[in-house]
Amino acid sequence: MPSGVHIHNVRGQLFEAAERVLLRDGPDALTSRAVTEEANCAKGVLHRHFTDFDAFLAELVLDRVRGIEDRTTTLRAAAGTGTVVDNLADALQDLFGTVTVAIVALITFRDGLRARLREVGLTGIPLAVQGTAMVAAYLTAERELGRLAGDADIDTLAPALVGAGHLLFADRASAPPQTAAIRKMVATVTAGALRRSTSLSQDTGDSTGSRQD
Repeated sequence: MPSGVHIHNVRGQLFEAAERVLLRDGPDALTSRAVTEEANCAKGVLHRHFTDFDAFLAELVLDRVRGIEDRTTTLRAAAGTGTVVDNLADALQDLFGTVTVAIVALITFRDGLRARLREVGLTGIPLAVQGTAMVAAYLTAERELGRLAGDADIDTLAPALVGAGHLLFADRASAPPQTAAIRKMVATVTAGALRRSTSLSQDTGDSTGSRQD
């Protein structure tokens, strides 16, 4: 293994290497040596940029959190277009890609990582918490547009959707759920909150989701 290979975008390269190791070998195989070997860089590179391995992993999680926050803007902007069920199904499928599910498992596996995340204000289950906030922001926008009932309980719906979504994807990296299964779950969870006209448009395949006053 070369000891002085220079790599561009060190953080990004190391994050990508860590994700590959995590997906291939699981959380117990994720070590600083495994990451630097996967990135084909000198062993000391990681520790020149991060105080220790848990600090590196915390930054990996934060990088993923920022990605979810960016997607929140895009999802909220989709309110009023397509159908509520399809928009949510797409968002959950994107949220719970194989890397996200693996990182949630990693957070559960490493006490030191959870402690570091608490230090920067990430409590609960990071990524799932931010995913819930993303879904809640979208549902709020749809309620304001009238495609959800005015009394729709978003504080219950959002975590229910994310929790059920995580269960669909957990431990299924080699055979993730089909879109139809995700859509069915979303339709079931949101059935009581959708306006009747919106539900009818989704059942008939109409993507306008317009209200019938």
